Amino acid sequence: MAAARRTPHHPSLGAHHSIAGGFHRAVERAVETGCECLQIFTRNINQWATSPIDPAAAEAFREAVRAAELRLVVAHDSYLINPASADTALRRKSIDGLAEELRRAELLGIPWVVAHPGAAGEQPVDVAVARAAAGIAESLRATSGLAAGILIETTAGQGSCLGASFEEIGTMLDVIDAVPGLKKRAGVCLDTCHVFAAGYPLSPAESLDDTLHRFDRHIGLKRLMVIHANDSKRELGSRVDRHEAIGKGQIGREAFRLLVNHPKLAGIPLILETPKEGPDGKPSPAVDRRNLAAIRRLIDEEVQVSRPAPQRARREKRARR
Repeated sequence: MAAARRTPHHPSLGAHHSIAGGFHRAVERAVETGCECLQIFTRNINQWATSPIDPAAAEAFREAVRAAELRLVVAHDSYLINPASADTALRRKSIDGLAEELRRAELLGIPWVVAHPGAAGEQPVDVAVARAAAGIAESLRATSGLAAGILIETTAGQGSCLGASFEEIGTMLDVIDAVPGLKKRAGVCLDTCHVFAAGYPLSPAESLDDTLHRFDRHIGLKRLMVIHANDSKRELGSRVDRHEAIGKGQIGREAFRLLVNHPKLAGIPLILETPKEGPDGKPSPAVDRRNLAAIRRLIDEEVQVSRPAPQRARREKRARR
């Protein structure tokens, strides 16, 4: 599956979905909620042990993605992974775990694994940043024959988590890029809740422009491959990672309107990680549909009409056959 390409059209929109019942079920859930792209976990994220992926299940997943005409699928790594750890055994397991995430993504036809850069613990931040970068680079070297790469995710900076500043992520990429052949397999995923909680404003327009300028200066907008679209329960600079429904949190509707229509972000897929629970406290497809609809309503009309909605596009394609 090829990575998403920049286009002048509005961004592809999607959500994270569960693989419960089989990898192909995540695609079914994506279609049910009106997604154009998808994020999944490829394993139990709370355990180190992994079960091999059945090749038949992998092929069924790839076929389901093709049939659904999803524009992009990404994976998210396990939350146990910490390539910055000062604990030698944990860091080794983390590097090996990242390599395994890449192998699983490759088998499923997934081009990117979104990964948190880890936590410093008691280490000086500059030491931890260097360890994280070297660990990510090692996992990429260990899988040098693969196409799948790693997207370092921006974080809220909660506790000792790395990646809350664009400078830290830029430093990590510099280390990775210095290893021949790795640059094309390393990029960035920007999480709106995380950068907001880390202190980067997303509105008004001048503030968003400044945030994107700082991102471009320290990381490079060309390295931005995916945006996690999440509102924030907590205020700007709180350094607390708590996601909220689109337009219902502290980031607000206007910031998302600016984001989805910003020319520097054109064509970059947006994937929801917003809460999925309905009024009864149980996960409901209607919640994802509502959040996706909230974003689609913010897309300027002249942009929106430039490409048919995914369901209409499929109907038109069938009609031309």
